[in-house]
Amino acid sequence: MAKYSVYGMGNALVDMEYEVTDDFLKEKNIDKGLMTLVEQDRQTELLGKLDNHQHNRACGGSAANTMIALSQLGGHGFYSCKVANDESGDFYYQDLKSNGLDTNMNGVREDGVTGKCMVFVTPDAERTMNSFLGISLTLDHQVLDFEALEQSEYLYIEGYLVTSPSAKEAVVKALDFAKEKGIKTALTFSDPSMAKFFGDGLKEMLGENGVDLLFCNTEEALTFTQTQTLEEAIPELKKWARAFAVTRSEKGALLFDGEREIDVLTQQVKPIDTNGAGDLFAGAFMYALTQGHSFGEAGKLACACSSQLVTQFGPRLRKDQAQEIKNTILNND
Repeated sequence: MAKYSVYGMGNALVDMEYEVTDDFLKEKNIDKGLMTLVEQDRQTELLGKLDNHQHNRACGGSAANTMIALSQLGGHGFYSCKVANDESGDFYYQDLKSNGLDTNMNGVREDGVTGKCMVFVTPDAERTMNSFLGISLTLDHQVLDFEALEQSEYLYIEGYLVTSPSAKEAVVKALDFAKEKGIKTALTFSDPSMAKFFGDGLKEMLGENGVDLLFCNTEEALTFTQTQTLEEAIPELKKWARAFAVTRSEKGALLFDGEREIDVLTQQVKPIDTNGAGDLFAGAFMYALTQGHSFGEAGKLACACSSQLVTQFGPRLRKDQAQEIKNTILNND
């Protein structure tokens, strides 16, 4: 049995979440609903306009949120990333460890600035992100722990890594190693902007043989496949992944397990913050799969967790919430 359920790779960003209005986004020329890479000066400028609007601070980044969700549900994870030798880096490392994850960051960290992500939540629950990658921009193959990867059931990659040439090279190395060792591979597109502006890079990371499992939402699926409907996108996605999960907001999720398509409905709730919902979906889904559950069961757990998350602020559930949902969903199947 593998030591780790999932080995994850991603940009390490300290998440800072704020409630704002649509007018604030317009006034500051922030593209709503997307993740936009910004320089540190721009982030500092925006911080000066927000004062006391912050909700919380947590170690984040797409894959980190996924790995924490996996751990909260009871899975064992290893997370490779890069933070600097600064206060934010110290905070990130301690938060990661307190959430039960093993990591490559056990030695001396480089001088620099740890990446930060400003998450703006508008009254319609939409999340908009401005990210300064900081030292994550230099993430490369040196963060890889091949011994830990070889002891993992899945390798999980966040699509945001496509924006850095050195990170993309590290991803390809990790994927090649995983395929050589018979480790299942999974990738998330992460954000519509990745599919829109870095589609060729994502295809390069997916490789000629694709991945075992792909996560995306409807907009990402349509953008990546350059189609108009999900029905048109499905055959194209099958060219890049042997199985996939497409989240559909309040409509639940459409799954393909390699043989058949499965519709999973979700509980109807009033969302107040969609930040992290897709990341949590992936973490819960992979937890269920690595515990021997079917795609359908994995989809039910993932939808239930995400439905709860969007009714509260922040990109994570509490551990007790995750455990309660797991016991309700999986024990009833």
